[in-house]
Amino acid sequence: MLIAARGEIALRIIRACKELGIKTVAIHSEADAESLHVKLSDEDVCIGPAQPVESYLNIPRIISAAEITGSDAIHPGYGFLSESAEFAEICKSCRLQWIGPDSSVMEKMSDKAMARSLMREAGIPIVPGSEGSLEDEEEAVEVAREIGYPVMLKATAGGGGKGIRIVRKEEELRHLFHSAGTEAELSFGKRGIYLEKYLESPRHIEVQVFGDHTGKVISLGERDCSIQRKHQKLIEESPSPAIDDVKRREVLDLAVKGASYIKYGSLGTMEFLLDNNGDFYFLEMNTRVQVEHPVTEMVTGYDLIKEQIRLAATGTSPLFGKEITTRGWAMECRINAEDPSNGFRPDPGKVVFYHPPGGPGVRVDSHLYAGYEVPPYYDSLIAKVITWGEDREEARKRMVRSLEEFVIEGIKTTIPYLLSIMKDPDFMAGSFDTSFVERKGYV
Repeated sequence: MLIAARGEIALRIIRACKELGIKTVAIHSEADAESLHVKLSDEDVCIGPAQPVESYLNIPRIISAAEITGSDAIHPGYGFLSESAEFAEICKSCRLQWIGPDSSVMEKMSDKAMARSLMREAGIPIVPGSEGSLEDEEEAVEVAREIGYPVMLKATAGGGGKGIRIVRKEEELRHLFHSAGTEAELSFGKRGIYLEKYLESPRHIEVQVFGDHTGKVISLGERDCSIQRKHQKLIEESPSPAIDDVKRREVLDLAVKGASYIKYGSLGTMEFLLDNNGDFYFLEMNTRVQVEHPVTEMVTGYDLIKEQIRLAATGTSPLFGKEITTRGWAMECRINAEDPSNGFRPDPGKVVFYHPPGGPGVRVDSHLYAGYEVPPYYDSLIAKVITWGEDREEARKRMVRSLEEFVIEGIKTTIPYLLSIMKDPDFMAGSFDTSFVERKGYV
C-alpha cells in the first residue's frame, strides 16, 4: 500500500498495515526525507521538492511512485488529496484500490453547498442559507437579508477554517465576499462561496460513521469538537458532555440516515452544530479519516484504520455484525509547533529533546524524535495526545498529567496553552461552546 500522506497520520497508517501484514510505501518530499514515516515504511519514494504542489499534491508523481513500487492500493490519510474525487478516480482507472469512499460520493460531499442540498433531500436539518454557490455579491446580500444577520460566508470546497468569514452587517458582507472567494481559490483551487445563518455559540458535535458497499451504515459514537480557535479544532472528546442519551440517539440516527441516503461506503464523519435550543443542524461531511479518530478508537476499542483497510480489501468488516458500544471517556489534544505568545506563529526547527508521556490510558500519535527537523512548509501539527478514563474527570486528569510530562525542546509548542485550557473551571465543568477560546481570552 502506498500512503499518500505525511507526518503522524502516515505513520499511523503504516503501523496498521504492519499489523495486517501489508507492506507499505511512503512517499515524501525532499523536506521530509528524514521523517519517521519514511524510516519505518518498507519502501520510500521521493516525489519532489518541499512545496506541496510539486510533491504531495502532484497526482502524476504519486501514481508513478505507486507503479514503480508495484503498489496495489493507496491510502490518502487526511489533508492534501484525501478528499479529491479526481485523485480517487485516477487511482481507480490505474487499477489501484482507493482506501476511501467512491469518487462520485466524494465529489458530491466535497462541495459543501451540494452536500447541504443532499442532506435537505434526506430530511436532515440544515442551517438556513443559500441553495448553492453564490453567483455574486448581490445574491449574497439578498440571501443575507432574507435569513437575517449574523451570517457566515464559507468556501464550498476544503476545510480547516479557510475561506470562512463571519458577517454581522451588510457593509461587511460586501467587503468580505471577495476576500473569502480569493482565499478559497488560493487554498482549494475553487472560488465557490455559499452563505448560511451564523449560529451564536453552538456546540460542534460530529459522528463517526462507517458504511459498506451495499449501503449499510453504522455509527461509532459522537465526538465533541467545540474547543476551536479560528475554526481550527484544538481539543476533542468522546462522548460529548453536552448531550444526554436521548439527544445522543437523535444525532447518531441523523448521521446514519444522512450517510445511508448517499450510500456512503467507507470511514467518514458527519458534522453537526447543536444550538442553544437543543436542535441539531448538519454542517458538513468529511469523506476521510479524521485527525481526531483516536478518541473514538479509545472508547470503542476498535482500530478504525485497520477496519477501513479491511473494508476496501474485502468489501466488508467484522464491525457490521457487532453491536457497537462505548466505554469510558476519551480526550485528544492537538499539539502544534506554534508560539502562542506570538500570535500562534509557526515555529519550525530542530527538535533537540523529545520525551512523550506514558502510563495507563495514555496514547501519543506523533512522528517526532530527537534530532528531527520540523519543516516550515506544512501544517504545524506535530503530535496528538489521547487519554482515556472511566469517566470524563479521569480522562481530563490524565491529560493534564500527560501534558505536564510531555517535553519537546528546540521548538515552541502549544502544550502550555492546552494545559491552561484543561485546567480552566468552565472546561472542567464541561461548560463550553465554539466561542469558548475567544470568550475566555485564550487567543
